[in-house]
Amino acid sequence: MEALIPPLLNGTAQGALLLLAALGLTLTFGQMGVINMAHGEFLMAGAFIAYLTQQVISFTDLSIPLALPLAFLGAGLLGLLLEISIIQWMYRRPLDTLLVTVGVSLILQQAALQIFPAQGVPVEKPSWLNGQLAVLGYNWPLRQVFTIVLAVLCVAALFAWLKYTSFGRRIRATVQNRDLAETSGVPTRAVDRITFFVGSGLAGVAGVAASLIGGTNSQMGAQYIIPAFLVVVAGGIGQIKGTVIAAWVVGVGMAFFADWTTGSLAQVLAFVLVVVFLQFRPQGLFTVRTRGLA
Repeated sequence: MEALIPPLLNGTAQGALLLLAALGLTLTFGQMGVINMAHGEFLMAGAFIAYLTQQVISFTDLSIPLALPLAFLGAGLLGLLLEISIIQWMYRRPLDTLLVTVGVSLILQQAALQIFPAQGVPVEKPSWLNGQLAVLGYNWPLRQVFTIVLAVLCVAALFAWLKYTSFGRRIRATVQNRDLAETSGVPTRAVDRITFFVGSGLAGVAGVAASLIGGTNSQMGAQYIIPAFLVVVAGGIGQIKGTVIAAWVVGVGMAFFADWTTGSLAQVLAFVLVVVFLQFRPQGLFTVRTRGLA
């Protein structure tokens, strides 16, 4: 029994990081039908913002908490710029958004290579993350606990925003029936832009968490984009609760597989299980009820 504790706790932390990366996609892909392959680069932007914040504020205990809102704002503005300049012309054309954002992803990766060293730059964790938490005989690193707490806070904030605010009701109305929402006076273009801003900003927050675990580099976004998409699809398009469950299952699955195989093979095995699951339930764990006219 004790042997199950380390992979379970490590997998939960891994799933939390994957959840942070997938939350933004739940909005931009699930709510808006946009396949944004540059979402991983917004995560990368958040990681580099954490590094730049530490260059300005050398006191690490303060720089990381400050980097979180800055990363949200910076990545959100990148997403808003992408939506205004390109995505707004391609709604209801998901394959076109896929192809275009792949190009944007490559451009952002090359821009990072020109600005930062190719081997990446380190982000120092604050002193309050140096310790460990004893859980059933296992010393759990506090940085993993921090990732889980951050994911829980982001999920709770996003859920409350969508469910209890007037803007959340506008999002739900737009998702259920865009044409009817427009005739009811809902400004769907403003809804799209703010949704894209928030979804991209969440990727920036995920980048800060990822930088504390694995540092930063221009390719780090590519490590998360495909797993995040699989988590969103497996959980059910646009379903936050499904995304939470799928991220935890994939994270724990990869941790257990890593105990028996190599890390890369563990990731492949976890993805194979997701693909097999989608063969039997292609709509994912949960589905969105819509009121489309078609």
